[in-house]
Amino acid sequence: MVRLVSRYSPRELLTNYNLKSLSIATIASHSALDVFDGAKDEGFKTIAVCQRGRERPYLRFKRVVDIPLILDRFADVAKPENVEFLRKNSSIFVPNRSFSVYVGYDVIENSFPVPIFGNRYLLRYEERVGEKNYYRILDEAGVRRPKTFSSPDEVDRPVMVKMPHARKRVERGFFVAVDRDDFWKKFRRLVADGVVREEDLTRASVEELVIGAHFNVNFFASVARKDVELISIDRRIQTNLDGFLRLPASVQVELSDYVDVEMIEIGHEMATIRESMLEKLFEIADKFAEACKRIEPPGVVGPFTLQLFVTSDMDVVVFDVAFRIGGGTNVHMGIGGQYSKLYFGKPISMGRRIAMEIRECIELGCLEEVVT
Repeated sequence: MVRLVSRYSPRELLTNYNLKSLSIATIASHSALDVFDGAKDEGFKTIAVCQRGRERPYLRFKRVVDIPLILDRFADVAKPENVEFLRKNSSIFVPNRSFSVYVGYDVIENSFPVPIFGNRYLLRYEERVGEKNYYRILDEAGVRRPKTFSSPDEVDRPVMVKMPHARKRVERGFFVAVDRDDFWKKFRRLVADGVVREEDLTRASVEELVIGAHFNVNFFASVARKDVELISIDRRIQTNLDGFLRLPASVQVELSDYVDVEMIEIGHEMATIRESMLEKLFEIADKFAEACKRIEPPGVVGPFTLQLFVTSDMDVVVFDVAFRIGGGTNVHMGIGGQYSKLYFGKPISMGRRIAMEIRECIELGCLEEVVT
């Protein structure tokens, strides 16, 4: 077993690993199928860390899952016996959002001595509160983001409010308010309806409402190729917003006082963006990657997603960030990302791009540079 340290040494984490027989492992949720499919395309063995009662898809898709590791809870992956199992199988662990939510940042950073693809210390920055948050990185990068309000009483314009959901604790509760009075009216109603909790207000993020076309832009910061690549773009499908928007406007108005639109992400669809915007997207991605290096070395490694709006004046506003594989990459599974073909001559999914980077770094001797 690798000793516990405040910062894991990549070289020490890879001690006794068989580089000719690596496994790629991840939490069996979120974008795991993309990870597994891409790993198999590159000839790697795969390990699906499943939670009992949620393992059926990963048992059914037998081609892409070699070993289902079924645990009582996802968090049990950090137990010594499971860490030992992963290490005996020379596993490289690919983080996804479920890994962060169910295992937790403290455990990931301090009590999980398995090589993680990418920068494990950046995962915590996906939050909007605390010293380590993505607002800080966007500001350091000089990338526009929505204005935030430290108190609801400061609200002087329409806002989007993001806070923990009362019942679905791994989800966020969302609502839109047009001003301060509307904020308190809607907040109290949602508390009464059991959608959010009053005590979670201190954890709320209150952002100016930006109107624009939204895109999830999936990038890849490659160590082997020394470049930041644009792999794919997708958009979110949200419940119950998607169904609400399919109703006639007159019905929406009639239901507005009775339906709490929760905007919980339930799926994704493929999208492209006009080519004249690509210059700006690359500029933002490069600035973002450089800011990550300055704030949390070695910076972003591998996949990251910038969720953004393009406004009517063609300005880009980043409203959310993922420092790992994004939630929408399964939409490109089996067919590849739209823009990846421009690099490789064939469409590549984000899951396969991760596996390619691991393969290339084994060959080039840079594997220690892509794991933490």
